[in-house]
This record gives sequence, structure tokens and C-alpha cells, in this order.
Amino acid sequence: MTSRSLTAVLAAATLALASCGAPTPSAAPGTLVVAGYGGSYEEAFKESVIPGFEQSCSCRVTYIAGSSTDTVAKLTAQKDAPQIDVALIDDGVQNQAVEAGLLAPLDPGTVTNLAGVIDLARLPGDVGVGFSLNATGLAYNPDYYAEHGLPAPRRLADLADPRLKGKLVMPSITQTYGLGALLIAAKVGGGSEHEIDPGFAGVEKVAANAVTFDTTADVSNYFLQGQAVASIWGNSRVQMLAKKGYPVRFVYPEEGALPLIATVNVVKLAPHPDLAQKFVNALLEPSAQRTMAESNFNGPVVEGVELDPALAEKVVGQDRAAGLRKLDWGVINKNRSAWTDRWNKEIETS
Repeated sequence: MTSRSLTAVLAAATLALASCGAPTPSAAPGTLVVAGYGGSYEEAFKESVIPGFEQSCSCRVTYIAGSSTDTVAKLTAQKDAPQIDVALIDDGVQNQAVEAGLLAPLDPGTVTNLAGVIDLARLPGDVGVGFSLNATGLAYNPDYYAEHGLPAPRRLADLADPRLKGKLVMPSITQTYGLGALLIAAKVGGGSEHEIDPGFAGVEKVAANAVTFDTTADVSNYFLQGQAVASIWGNSRVQMLAKKGYPVRFVYPEEGALPLIATVNVVKLAPHPDLAQKFVNALLEPSAQRTMAESNFNGPVVEGVELDPALAEKVVGQDRAAGLRKLDWGVINKNRSAWTDRWNKEIETS
């Protein structure tokens, strides 16, 4: 048995004992529908989370992979008669779903692990909860930097170095990392999501080096093909690429990295609300938290989860979490359309 298989078995066994308790007869014929991330997230769920949950609850789980925006689009279309029970979505998009009345509050009597969740991952009114933690910061190729006498980047402004002209992938504002760059630049200039002008001024200087503005949130191929040696990116994605042997490192910028929180939510009027609440609790079990860290390099949100020291160095641990700031997604989402229009005029066409 491989170490990964052993991890999966242990995670499944722990979830079977702890996440649901005794099987409920009413749930036996049901199928819980979970809509969430694809890729390594989907693999981890199908290998290490879902099997134990199905065994303990005498139910079946159907997993529908898609982006956060795709999932919320489905929830919106099904608002009066939902077919999805649980939605895994990014925190920014989750705020939009809350505003649209698509999500239900969590029941602390069922989601007992809520009590151990760190403040950064708790959401207003406990309508959903963060279940894994990541960060937006800087990514760079240390080999290229060393060969060309470039100091490792420490701040977003370091990506404006003219020696990086045509070697930077700039994420578009249409996805999370581009928005993160704008918000980091705003803070550097004395602004915030409430005062965004300094953000545009700072991003414009960095964007002058961009070879392209990526809209996929995955710049792996640009690094692999040598088209890019630096970007604004997420820690877990950097670690996944480094795991494959590619020279890439993540930097928490001096001005502060921004949190990326994956949230788990019970859909309002879900077909199986009790099972959905239990599934949320299952994701907050220490075994599930460890599995997601091991498979995806996502930081645990539950206090007291112990990780191997080498792994702990690579994820956004709770010591790092204490230095990340909560974002006002209500303000961001209210202004994002206008910011996107301005970005298209001032940044991508400059």
C-alpha cells in the first residue's frame, strides 16, 4: 500500500467514525449532490473524503466538478428547485451567492467542528464556512533569477523590474489572482478595496512587463515553456508545480499576502439538508483537513491539526493565517464590474 493510499484509508476510517454517527434510515435511499472544484480537489474528495462519508451515512455522493462561477450559475438556475445539496466555492463568489439568497445557515448542533475553525475562515452568520486556506502572493523561477543576477522578489513592485520585460504573466482581473494584485497594490499605495485608485497606479507599472494577461488562473504552462519567470499566483498552485520538479517558489510579499478561502456551503432548500450539514462537518474533521493539505497543499482551517513539518512549511499555516486580512467582499463585488472595465481600458490596453 502506498503512503497516499494509506492516508486515504485512514482519512476514510476516521470520517466513518466521526463525521455522521449512526446511519439515518431516511438518508439510505438518497444521493447527496456536491458541486465543487475539479482537478486535484476532485481527486482528493473522491479518494479520501467521499468513500468514508458514504459508508458512515449509508448514502451515495455524486460529485459535479466545475468552477465557482459555474456552480453559482447552476444554483441560480435551480433556485426554486435545487438539485445540488452542497457547494464548494471561492469566498468572493460565495458572498455573491449569499446576497442572492442561495445558501442556508449551518447548524452548529450538526456542524460541531465549527467551534474549532479559525476566525479567518468563519463567515457572517455561519452561512457556509471556509474549509481550506490558501494565499495570493508572488511566484518566480529561482534558477532564472540567479542566472540573470536578479534578486528574489520581495514586493509586488519588484515585478516592475525592467529586466523582466516580456517575462511576466499578469493574471487578468477576471480571476482571483489579478484581483489580488490590484488589492495588494492598493494597500501599498495607502488604499484598500474601499479606495482602489492606488491599486491601478501600482498594477500599471507591473503590467508593463506582462507578456500576456492570463484568464485561466493556471499559469503552469507559461512557466514550463519558459515564457514566464514570474507571476502573481496562489501558494498551493506553486507548490503543486514545484512537486513536479520544476524550479518555482512562492513568496509572501512584504506588503502582505491575501487570503484565498475555499468555502463549503449547504444550498438553501437542498434536497437532503441533514446530509448536507453532516458533509460540511466531515470536511472539518482533522483527517479531512490533513488529506487536503497532503494532496493539494491547502492549509487547515481547524485549530490543532498536526502536519508533517516538511508539509507544514509549504502550506498556509495558522501562523501565516494570523497575518492575512479579511477582505470586504461586499464592497469588492459591488465594484468589480466597474473595476473590470477600468482594468481593460487602463491596464490591458496600455
